[in-house]
Amino acid sequence: MRQNKLLLSTLREAPAEAETRSHQLLLRAGYIRQLAAGIYTYLPLGRRVLRKLENIVREEMDRSGAQEILMPSMQPAELWKESERYEVYGKELMRLQDRHEREFVLGPTHEEVVTTLVGNEISSYRKLPVTVYQIQTKFRDERRPRSGLLRGREFLMKDAYSFDTGWDGLDQSYWTMFNAYHRIFSRCGLQFRAVHADSGAIGGEGGSHEFMALADIGEDTIVVCSACDYAANLEQAETAGAGGGSASGVAGNMPPLEKFHTPGIRTIGQLEQELGVKPEQIIKTLIYRGNGKIFAVLVRGDHEVNEIKVGKHIGAGEIALADYQSVMQAAGVESGFVGPVGLTIQDVLVDASVAEMANGISGAGETDYHFRNVVPGRDFALTYVGDFRNAAEGETCTHCGEGHLEFHLGIEIGHVFKLGTKYSEKLGASYLDSTGRSQPMIMGCYGIGISRMLAAVVEQNHDEQGIQWPAALAPYQVHILLISGKDKEQVAVAEALYEQLKQLGIETLLDDREERPGVKFKDSSLIGIPLAIVVGKAAAEGRVEFIERKTNGKEIVEIAQAVSRIREYY
Repeated sequence: MRQNKLLLSTLREAPAEAETRSHQLLLRAGYIRQLAAGIYTYLPLGRRVLRKLENIVREEMDRSGAQEILMPSMQPAELWKESERYEVYGKELMRLQDRHEREFVLGPTHEEVVTTLVGNEISSYRKLPVTVYQIQTKFRDERRPRSGLLRGREFLMKDAYSFDTGWDGLDQSYWTMFNAYHRIFSRCGLQFRAVHADSGAIGGEGGSHEFMALADIGEDTIVVCSACDYAANLEQAETAGAGGGSASGVAGNMPPLEKFHTPGIRTIGQLEQELGVKPEQIIKTLIYRGNGKIFAVLVRGDHEVNEIKVGKHIGAGEIALADYQSVMQAAGVESGFVGPVGLTIQDVLVDASVAEMANGISGAGETDYHFRNVVPGRDFALTYVGDFRNAAEGETCTHCGEGHLEFHLGIEIGHVFKLGTKYSEKLGASYLDSTGRSQPMIMGCYGIGISRMLAAVVEQNHDEQGIQWPAALAPYQVHILLISGKDKEQVAVAEALYEQLKQLGIETLLDDREERPGVKFKDSSLIGIPLAIVVGKAAAEGRVEFIERKTNGKEIVEIAQAVSRIREYY
């Protein structure tokens, strides 16, 4: 491609609203342009990278045995009501009506559509298992679209769905896709981890894993062990503490419960400063609302409640801290002085780390008072003990017992789920088994955010000058920079190289613009093509400058040697 014909304009400065490096660089290098908040046009360079990502995904999906289909973006709302996700998705689900006032949604995912499709097409166990996939635009009405392609309202996604006759079959389909994802992300040159994760609004009856690209601007915290291969999203990470027990064996030796005056002292920080105690000596009592009821959660002062774990325990999709009035009504005192002793709330969830405390300090259920010498199991009941907190950095890994937990930030680029019969039972996707009995299909679903992956690659591959594309994804493989279009020898060498590389099947961009050399060098570094050939004054002597973008290494070589190096690289 000749650059003077390419639809490409670079920007010296990124727009003020572009905060992440990937957003800034993709805008500045002319890969994308914003149409509206969270909605982007992909210019020729951006589309070429997307196509290469799609091709890698297709090759590995086909290799795994999945079959490609294409389903409608516009879906009847009644399907979502049948699956009971219409309300669960809330305002993020884009809704519309046709001229007949029939309600539709723009699909953020396709479980309802594909379940209906396969349920209508397959009726016998002989045609199972089957896995289908598509690459398609999805829609999500994000409250605050941000970070460019990482959090948009319209995005490109690969979603696959498996249908099996039993759980063993689902397990095989799941790990087949899990391994395919490893190959995809490895081929794209990404640094990633597969972590245990929560299934969220997709739901399901089995496990799930998220594939996280490591990045400093990641929205998700990944918990990994320093010694073994354990990795999980913070929402799902298991914490130390067996649970179900207390220090009751030594409770008889503990001092009696003591109420003491703490005027105006209500926070963990204030207790720590005024009383000289450590946060791990404090029992924190938080009042929540969820599933139509009020309940309490107890964690240590140095720990944070994990609302995903708590929500699962009480069977609520969403929980929230109770407001001032609800706390006063339920506990008889404002937040900061609520404690477990004498608490009349029926459901009190006690984190295992609290249950194992010898004694502690807590609110006394009375304004400006706290208790000391609070003994779990003696002074309050341990009816519901479990893992209700976030993992803490540095604590011992529960899987190997040797390593410690480390925290990293990551960008979710893929997610695999074991759905079970969540959708097949509600939407009637069944098959006749070998005895003629009707059975629900056992499902799995598997997504990759392709446009999000494009941004994640840039987050991991850039320097101060611009993007550094991995060879497999670069929009072009070689960038030829013609320094002077008025120098006949330079033009001849550049044209000859351009034609030779094209004949070799090397994707080449020839910068033949009438621009200053400095502009061409800056644009080349910004665009980030892996290899560049500079055709300048040395062309008269049969030599060119060979540049490798990843290392910014530069070397004057013979023209034939430059071609040979390019062929070796690819």
